[in-house]
Amino acid sequence: MAQSSSSSSSQKTWIVHGILAGTAIAAAIGARAYLGRSRKFRSRVVGIIPARYASSRFEGKPLVKILGKPMIQRTWERSKLASTLDHVVIATDDERIADCCRGFGADVIMTSESCRNGTERCNEALEKLEKKYDVVVNIQGDEPLIEPEIIDGVVKALQVAPDAVFSTAVTSLKPEDGLDPNRVKCVVDNRGYAIYFSRGLIPYNKSGKVNPDFPYMLHLGIQSFDSKFLKVYSELLPTPLQLEEDLEQLKVLENGYRMKVIKVDHEAHGVDTPDDVEKIESLMRERNLL
Repeated sequence: MAQSSSSSSSQKTWIVHGILAGTAIAAAIGARAYLGRSRKFRSRVVGIIPARYASSRFEGKPLVKILGKPMIQRTWERSKLASTLDHVVIATDDERIADCCRGFGADVIMTSESCRNGTERCNEALEKLEKKYDVVVNIQGDEPLIEPEIIDGVVKALQVAPDAVFSTAVTSLKPEDGLDPNRVKCVVDNRGYAIYFSRGLIPYNKSGKVNPDFPYMLHLGIQSFDSKFLKVYSELLPTPLQLEEDLEQLKVLENGYRMKVIKVDHEAHGVDTPDDVEKIESLMRERNLL
């Protein structure tokens, strides 16, 4: 048993070191390409927070109060702290959300009700903006504790990886969340590019159980796009894996595009159901984020 444990530990160390080394190599290669092409490559960045009122699990979620402030306001305030964003806007199809956001000073872009997901909403908002941007960051409105450093991280990852059209972030998955379909898992190659995302446990071993020694990765909702690709994305037809998993990022991979992934030290605190509100508020009190 001790020999098995040692082997598992060595395997975990090898995998983690491989991911880190691969990411460093990819970043170095991307940086050279970035500097060689132009100092202005993907330099203009806008953060867009898509928000809709209708939700099967939590109607009116963007307006729910988190310690006295609407959740969408808390997400917007945190996003404004990111140093890489030149502008932050909220994209919505609902006047109740729009009125609320204008009330606390946010710029709002009205979008159509026909948008099938947040990415399409971001694309429509981008087309309506007067200024042109190279990178669009899709910031989930139900992440009131989003860290500005993570936003900056996904932006910089895309800026130094010219062969990628999309970037996102992952963090360590808790073993108890391994079989939760609301926790999206991710696997990457040894250069830090996404291989697959799933609501199921990936990788999945022969025992059919979560391996507490394996470094599973949890996908964080934030994602950034090359603005030109965002327009292409909206014109691509839905793909089988995207529809089966109900994960829009799979359409990127199924069409052969590359996606850069960074790993961050972050405990996911999204609001998926009304029960999550109390958890977020407790955490904010602990961190004195009032």
